[in-house]
Amino acid sequence: MYPSAEGHRYTAGMNEPVHRPRTVLRAAAKKNDSAGSSKTPRKEASRTNDPERTQANILEVAEAEFGEKGLAGARIDEIAAATNTSKRMIYYYFGSKEGLYLAVLEEAYRRVRDVEAELHLQDLDPEEALRRLVAFTFDHHLHHENYIRLVMSENIHRGEYLAQSPRIQELNVPAIAAIKNLYERGVKSGLFRRGLNAIDIHASISALSFFNVSNRHTFGLIFKLDMSSPAYIAERRENVVEMIVRFVRKS
Repeated sequence: MYPSAEGHRYTAGMNEPVHRPRTVLRAAAKKNDSAGSSKTPRKEASRTNDPERTQANILEVAEAEFGEKGLAGARIDEIAAATNTSKRMIYYYFGSKEGLYLAVLEEAYRRVRDVEAELHLQDLDPEEALRRLVAFTFDHHLHHENYIRLVMSENIHRGEYLAQSPRIQELNVPAIAAIKNLYERGVKSGLFRRGLNAIDIHASISALSFFNVSNRHTFGLIFKLDMSSPAYIAERRENVVEMIVRFVRKS
């Protein structure tokens, strides 16, 4: 849950919000490294020429590391080795192990919301828009197991780290707005029943899509199901879409 001893000197301020101003992070990194070499290794220096690519690479590798091992089990050393960077550079960009973990969470949510925006739900009739959104959510969760693992991990931490994010509310506003828009259009056209709210619809879509990944090992074992078979996935996907549509549509 907290950094290991080998990274302690970089995380003296971990009780502060993990998103500190970049100038503070840089000053802290400079101070922490003053006892060692004052020169950045040539290989590391070459990567700072493209900081955005470097950070994106770190986030991609860190997502797999945190997804597989959780916050406590993940190792900054392994992330640094896999990205051809150093612990110092990772702490320079993200402040601490917890800062990197939070950045990974934010990036995971940002990516799914960006793709949702490309569905152009506003251009479809309400029921078709709803079907597309549910199918997309099902497919996204199915093919992004690390996303599911990250969300499960953060729930184990009771949302402790995500609560520190200044961006998470903003990142998820478009998802609710899109559902609200298609639902209200459906109500206005007489297709959808009244009395529902966008957050509840979103929760139902998420729950039905999430379970197929989060519980597939235990559920499949108990009921002797091959939940990874194409036939099972296709049938389950169709059923989830139909359940949500029937829940929203007038009887």
